[in-house]
Amino acid sequence: MSPVQPAHTLQTPLRALPTSGAPGTPHSALLHQTPQAHRSDEPGAPGAARSGPAAHYVRPGLLDRAFGKFVGRLARRGVSLMGTAELSVLGRSSGEWRSIPVNPLGFEGGDYLVSARGHSQWVRNMRAAGGGRLTLGRKVRHFTAVELTDAEKPAVLRAYLERWGWEVGRFFDGVTASSTDEELLAAAPRHPVFRITTER
Repeated sequence: MSPVQPAHTLQTPLRALPTSGAPGTPHSALLHQTPQAHRSDEPGAPGAARSGPAAHYVRPGLLDRAFGKFVGRLARRGVSLMGTAELSVLGRSSGEWRSIPVNPLGFEGGDYLVSARGHSQWVRNMRAAGGGRLTLGRKVRHFTAVELTDAEKPAVLRAYLERWGWEVGRFFDGVTASSTDEELLAAAPRHPVFRITTER
């Protein structure tokens, strides 16, 4: 269960995340099934009463979830598939850790997390918690997170698609690493991006 040069004036950081607990249940965006976008109706969710890019989300299928659990177990044992790690974020309602495999992206001296599927539950939890942790074997990185504005995303999305487009391209509706800046900017509202900073 990876966010033209990105502008360096980011939004105000969210509050710091507590750093204790055990990972929860992972899911993934890795297997190649036909994606179906839907709008989350979870009470209190940012996209619950809206439609369009701000509510865009491609629900993982059963195979996605099963494969995500497998990739998450590998990451906890120190095995990374093409750069994957396990992301854990505190649930905004449950207060419990929720975990998924992700593709962290290093770009222009920064580290980023991109949500290929859109405004997912981990994205909404990240907005509420302000950070999380990345696990690969015994290495655990606790971090704080700042969400990029749409205008800051195109270069990061391009770098993400250059590296993982073969895996996540199906979620970008034809937008690729070779697309224009304008096309990437048009896709930006559907794909949240966070810049993460490891806590010292």
